[in-house]
Amino acid sequence: MPDLQRASVRELMAVSGVPFGTSGVRGLVSAMTDRLCFAYTSAFLQYLRTIGEFSSGTRVAIAGDLRPSTPRILRACAAAVHEAGGEVVFCGHVPTPALAYYAFLQQIPSLMVTGSHIPADRNGIKFYRPHCEVLKSDEAGILAQTVALSPDQFDAAGALRDAAALPAAVDVATDYLDRYARFFGPDALRGLTVGVYQHSAVGRDIVVEALEALGSTVIPFGRSDEFVPVDTEAIRPEDMALARDWAQAHAVDAIASTDGDSDRPLLADDKGAWLRGDITALLCARALGANCVVTPVSSNTAVELCGAFPKVRRTRIGSPYVIAAMEEEAQAQPGAIICGYEANGGVILGSPVVRGSAHLEALPTRDALLPILAVLASARNGGVAGLVSSLPPRATFSDRLSDVPPEQSGRMMARLLEGSTKDRLARLEGYFGTLAGRPIAIDTTDGLRVTFDRQVVIHLRASGNAPELRCYTEAPTAAAAEDLNKCCLALVRDELLVGVELAGEETVP
Repeated sequence: MPDLQRASVRELMAVSGVPFGTSGVRGLVSAMTDRLCFAYTSAFLQYLRTIGEFSSGTRVAIAGDLRPSTPRILRACAAAVHEAGGEVVFCGHVPTPALAYYAFLQQIPSLMVTGSHIPADRNGIKFYRPHCEVLKSDEAGILAQTVALSPDQFDAAGALRDAAALPAAVDVATDYLDRYARFFGPDALRGLTVGVYQHSAVGRDIVVEALEALGSTVIPFGRSDEFVPVDTEAIRPEDMALARDWAQAHAVDAIASTDGDSDRPLLADDKGAWLRGDITALLCARALGANCVVTPVSSNTAVELCGAFPKVRRTRIGSPYVIAAMEEEAQAQPGAIICGYEANGGVILGSPVVRGSAHLEALPTRDALLPILAVLASARNGGVAGLVSSLPPRATFSDRLSDVPPEQSGRMMARLLEGSTKDRLARLEGYFGTLAGRPIAIDTTDGLRVTFDRQVVIHLRASGNAPELRCYTEAPTAAAAEDLNKCCLALVRDELLVGVELAGEETVP
């Protein structure tokens, strides 16, 4: 009998510095040892066993992105599945939504090894129950798990001593592509020329295939053998320049791309101007005829102002909150088309869409391909820029202050929110008034979001997975939103410095 060591998930989090949250785990590759990844996967499966969604012999689908560390982590996760008595179904290196679509149809658990958009020195694991993402309601059950780890399995550095090769990959890409080909049809994009910024996205070839299957001419750009951290919420200046250069050099109607695991879209118009993710997703929801849109408080308010949706519901930031609210809306509105998205643009389809004989199944996880195809199909006549101009003139911008511990930003926001509503409004006007005007509404759903009478919004929020204070701003123009954000961050930095002095701390952000 091997000597087993027992460790709780909370202990592993404290020792490793890699948190296990609602959407999975994410951390430095150096900290995500085989032992840690094995342990977290074991805890996930143990939790599923307690709720009747995993037992010996259960198949578990796994896949990964194109980061250098992904194959090693996949082998560690596969070893945990074997140890728990499950059967590994390796789905290869495919988009997260392609893995989820396969696993949901099969009604089996799954996990995706990906760090999404963050740099290659970090990675992560995203976990799925047989029918949905791991939700906030599952988090306590996973954190309560204690796992047994045999010292014989790992060396002193936490690496597997005998890391078995992964089985041959099953094809999940074909069904994922067929999902869109069946719904949109072979002529949906006929006559369009679309550039595809491939970089190191795991779905870079699938995006090309999907566009071609719908009739467009595709020009691939920028394929990279090294991992490129493309963030759809914070587009790098070099990616902005590349898109403009490609649009000028080639007669494209649009340029499409995704983040690293291809669950968040990037879409640019014929001039190479990238759309904000929430605008792409809004246009997708409108094209699908959504009856209800669920989105976090940080998303662009054009979703309400455009008048296209009978109901818009706002949530905290994070796909688990969006999906949970979508499930409630689907129960309350049988037969309605429920669509969710975040500011990153990934569209979550909570109910089927039927158009005559065409049927698009629900896919309750972020997907990049649906918004790209839906928006381009709508843009055949007036172009992507024409679709954007049809919306109310609202622009958003986001940035952050790094190295701000959450307790420090929490103290600052507590100071701003002291007293009655009248006290808060007066304090916020004194603080932000020269930038934004008179505050007319305060929303504390997730952080502090203030609407002002000059048609601008300022939203401050501590990051949930990094020591950062994030600032989201909205204004009638992109330039105004960016300028407001910069000025707001300068004010906030001063307020944080005041808080540091009051607390007697020595460091500043």
